[in-house]
Amino acid sequence: MDKWNLYMNIQQLHNQGFNNSQIATKLGISRTTVYEYLRKSPEEMAVWLASSKLRRKKLGSYEEHIVSWLKEHPDLSAAQVYDWLQERYPSLKVGESTTRSYVRELREKYHIPKVKEHRHYQAIPDPPMGQQAQVDFGQTKQKTSRGKEIKLYFISFVLSHSRYKYAEWLDRPFTTRDVIRAHESAFQHFEGIPYELVYDQDALLVVNENAGDIILTNEFQSYREERKLNIHLCRKADPESKGKIENVVGFVKKNFAKNRVFHRLDHWNEQCLSWLKRTGNGKVHNTTKKRPAEVFTLEKQHLRPVSSSIKMLKPDSSISRTVRKDNTILYESNRYSVPLGTYGKTNQVYIEVTVDEHLVIREQMDGPIIAEHSIDYRKGVLVQDRQHTRDRTKGIDAYIHSIAEQFEDVNLAHRFLEEVRRTYPRYIRDQLQMISKTMKSIDTMTMDLALKECMKRKLWSASEFHDAVEYVKRQRQVNIALSSKHDMKPLNQWDQSLMEIKPRTRDVKEYIAILKGESI
Repeated sequence: MDKWNLYMNIQQLHNQGFNNSQIATKLGISRTTVYEYLRKSPEEMAVWLASSKLRRKKLGSYEEHIVSWLKEHPDLSAAQVYDWLQERYPSLKVGESTTRSYVRELREKYHIPKVKEHRHYQAIPDPPMGQQAQVDFGQTKQKTSRGKEIKLYFISFVLSHSRYKYAEWLDRPFTTRDVIRAHESAFQHFEGIPYELVYDQDALLVVNENAGDIILTNEFQSYREERKLNIHLCRKADPESKGKIENVVGFVKKNFAKNRVFHRLDHWNEQCLSWLKRTGNGKVHNTTKKRPAEVFTLEKQHLRPVSSSIKMLKPDSSISRTVRKDNTILYESNRYSVPLGTYGKTNQVYIEVTVDEHLVIREQMDGPIIAEHSIDYRKGVLVQDRQHTRDRTKGIDAYIHSIAEQFEDVNLAHRFLEEVRRTYPRYIRDQLQMISKTMKSIDTMTMDLALKECMKRKLWSASEFHDAVEYVKRQRQVNIALSSKHDMKPLNQWDQSLMEIKPRTRDVKEYIAILKGESI
């Protein structure tokens, strides 16, 4: 196509609302060309075309060779042409993009269309009932109720015979344990386990495959042995070998998720299950012309029975963590709390990650659980159990009794602290801690006077007790100042002893001697 006509076609399609990818597909050109032509104004395009006619092509002297290669091998790519030129003419300095543009021009000039090798497919019968299920992952971007955009991830399953489907969603990328938990949910949904599971070569499941030798991740290998699963992996970059599940992934994206507003993850999964019942499994399948739900009633009788649950994955005996000074341990870039006092008692604990994504902590490898947390997949987060932040060696009653005994009137103190408990039942321990802290900084007399002030004014909180203490302190300072005032003598009164003092008198002869300059 003439470059000016190509420019006009690109501009026209762009004005009609087509995006760059759609324009490139319609015209059979690269998106880079579309970007380049859209950046130019008509005047700039005319100047560029005029200058290009005057320029000598870098590969002009190699035209005959390249045309002969293209005629002999119509499926030859521009990248191969570039490689052959470098191999045969090492001194040639030319860019790969220049070669690609020149090859495209030569194909148009000499009418040598590029021949594409087509893969030949043939229909194969569906596997027997209960024989096979296919598994794959997908992801979508959804609008939230607040107008923001969120990325969601899902795993889908389909029984190859009946086309009966299951899907489960997360608002974060799947981990291997998420995959295991989703398998358990799918088997419960199917009411059995198929004899073969077909997967893509996903990194969550497979470490490597070498000529048919499959190396699975440790966690998934343990799960496979536990459930006695027979696994088949597709070839890399070969979606056609698991076309049923590929269609399911597209069906979930385009029919269920498209234009749907996301509110909460649990609500989203409930909506997906309803959609599966109503449409995914309730609608007549385009290929089988049957409803998957109806065929499934027969197929589920051929599945392997599924036990109620599987054993918790056993922890590796080497998984241990050091207890830090702040009574936390590190796991996956986050801090998880252990009970107050663990540090000092032991410097090492043992951890275990359960199938349901909980972190279990023990002092001994087979000992009782001292802490359990839901795993947080963010980074740098403190995951803390409030039970671990307080000293619970004493009950509330004992705590109240220990504080009351420090007052002169123990019964009055008990009455005050019980009123505080009645006013703040959920935060009584915090209130007692604040009262105890205030008491440590004052003497017994101030403490007792503050207690009486609180009872008199019906002040039932730790902060008001602290205010009463400050009030008592100020009152005591005022009283001390007043008492010292009575012991002072007023300035306007004469001291009688001063009145009795008589000054010394000198003889007149002493003054005469001084005037004469004589020494006395």
